[in-house]
Amino acid sequence: MIIHPSTWSRRSVLRGTIGLAACVTAPVWAQPGKSSGTARALVVAQIVDITASQLDVSRDFLIGSRAAWQDINAKGGINGHPVHHLPLEVDGSAGSLRAALDSIKKIPNCVALSGTAGDRAASQLVALLRQDQHDIAHVAPWLQNADLDGDNRTFPIFASRQDQIAQALKSLSIMSVPELGAVYASEQEYALYRDEVERASTVLKIKLKSYKPTGNLTRLGKSLTPDTPRILLFVGGTPELAQFTQGFDRQGQQRYVVAMADVNLQTMMQMGAARHTPVMATQVVPMVNSTLAVVRAYRETLARLFDEPPTPQSLAGYIAARYTSDVLNTVEGTLTRQSTLLTFQQRQTVDVGGFHVRFNAQKRSGSYVTQSMITPDGRLVG
Repeated sequence: MIIHPSTWSRRSVLRGTIGLAACVTAPVWAQPGKSSGTARALVVAQIVDITASQLDVSRDFLIGSRAAWQDINAKGGINGHPVHHLPLEVDGSAGSLRAALDSIKKIPNCVALSGTAGDRAASQLVALLRQDQHDIAHVAPWLQNADLDGDNRTFPIFASRQDQIAQALKSLSIMSVPELGAVYASEQEYALYRDEVERASTVLKIKLKSYKPTGNLTRLGKSLTPDTPRILLFVGGTPELAQFTQGFDRQGQQRYVVAMADVNLQTMMQMGAARHTPVMATQVVPMVNSTLAVVRAYRETLARLFDEPPTPQSLAGYIAARYTSDVLNTVEGTLTRQSTLLTFQQRQTVDVGGFHVRFNAQKRSGSYVTQSMITPDGRLVG
């Protein structure tokens, strides 16, 4: 689905949409009411997964990206050219993702894909671009899977899930806990991520006990016993984690839950979850109250354009768009898909307002990870 510019909020992101088929049949610059100047605009597409398990990340990431592109255009666009930011919604199916990519292929002015969210869509898109040998830059996706690093079309700038797990366990190492429990939000997460999590635990020399989802996360939480590992790694989104913690929150056994960057702790607190259990979540961006230039710009832009609180996920969307813009400004000659892809493939170090993008040997930018935590007394720290 194409999402049209309007007054943006989480609610309007969900409401103000039309069908994906419209994108396929009517490219944005050909729609009635559009000025002829739009045809000269560069197009940057963004694929977002709106399935229930991915929506919490996707909507925030999209809001951050939208804020950045509006601000970029207000300041002159890319080398004087306006950028049309084109979000496309997918429903998690292979057919939906294929339709979105096919529609992008028909838009000659579309020079890049930027900020694919969430992880499932980003992973599927990496595979689809490889299969099609489609030469378009896939920039700064919400790609948590390290197994997909090294692709010549995809440029991940955020830390992988393995890096997040390593950082989380490092922070808990003083507790000398011999094993870790891995809890998956659904059968789909279990199938997609179990192997990756087990490989990460092997690399980190951590004994791992996996818990297969039963369909009811509250019941799973209630079923935990004194033999269950004290530290539980949760793989899933915010609503699912809230359900899980509600199951064991008042048990006598003290536990610590470690969640990945998909979880929004602010939302967890608003839902009244984890009132008695410490919950930590990794973040692949700086703290939203950081004094870094890019974070200050993000907060100012978000406050000016949207009625939304700052979150790590929308900050990531903002940084994704800003990084894309910074590299597009360095393309020599005419901006095309080919010249854009070649420029991104140089993988130059870029300073995005204090957030440094430096690609490693695996062709991922570093392993920047921070953490926040909900304490047992209900405070958010980190």
